[in-house]
Amino acid sequence: MKVLVTGADGFIGSHLTETLVREGHEVRAFVMYNSFNSWGWLDDCAPDVAGKFDVFAGDIRDPYGVKKAMQGYDVVLHLAALIAIPYSYHSPDTYVDTNIKGTLNIVQAARELGVEKVVHTSTSEVYGTARFVPITEEHPLQGQSPYSASKIGADQIALSFYNAFDTPVSVIRPFNTYGPRQSARAIIPTVITQIAAGQRRIKLGALHPTRDFNFVKDTVQGFLSVARSPRTVGEVINIGSNFEVSIGETVRMIAEIMGVEIEIETEQIRMRPDKSEVDRLWASNAKAHELTGWAPAYGGKDGFRRGLAETIAWFTQPENLKTYKTSIYNV
Repeated sequence: MKVLVTGADGFIGSHLTETLVREGHEVRAFVMYNSFNSWGWLDDCAPDVAGKFDVFAGDIRDPYGVKKAMQGYDVVLHLAALIAIPYSYHSPDTYVDTNIKGTLNIVQAARELGVEKVVHTSTSEVYGTARFVPITEEHPLQGQSPYSASKIGADQIALSFYNAFDTPVSVIRPFNTYGPRQSARAIIPTVITQIAAGQRRIKLGALHPTRDFNFVKDTVQGFLSVARSPRTVGEVINIGSNFEVSIGETVRMIAEIMGVEIEIETEQIRMRPDKSEVDRLWASNAKAHELTGWAPAYGGKDGFRRGLAETIAWFTQPENLKTYKTSIYNV
């Protein structure tokens, strides 16, 4: 395939770009333009991948640049988005511009250029607190943060182009992805980096919510499975482990794997507003398996421990840890 990956400079996007290159696809990485000429995590991509993909620096909010980047490519994997929930509380306008308008730019260009497939990235946050578990794709959508509301809007824009214009769109809905390179705004890197920096009193937010954590290698394979399958066009597909674990238990598992004893300090700045907190997430991945054959290699508690161990091994390498500011709250 000739594949354009938007958000290729980010956490999941960089892993996805590397995997596509290794599989022999022709890849263009759409990265956020900046005057430093930084390609995000792709600046430090694996040696066997470096120099084997094209880079397009632009802005997903610019329809002209989006269309130019897409020309000549068969498949678009659209990951570019603003994703930090706390940041969406005080800068919601940027989420509408980036997530909703950016997605409109993608599907509009895809329609005009006759792209073979667009895989649009959603998020489990669109479900809000689970009303039933495991959460299927038919679960009601609940905008409990400006971020989740913007992603609901983006999903619907993408699907509207399938319904109105037969644009070949699939919506992939990953649950809580974790792994090497993830931002410290997320719970697992927050805990690992604080411990790795020598702290034993760990500053956290709410411990009671549950999440369905998905190791990044599984999420990447989910993208590839959805992209390849003709049965996914017009569909919304959960990518999750079908495994529920609380934040509190996750923290204890990390400390156990790292061989330390810790104390937890609740810091108010890290707490979501009460009605905005998503208390429970647990994915049904039956549809993904039925349509694509995808299943998590790191599912269940044992798989979660293996994924955490791999993640810890990466974060605790000094050259990786030094890129994280462990003493401050990363919004």
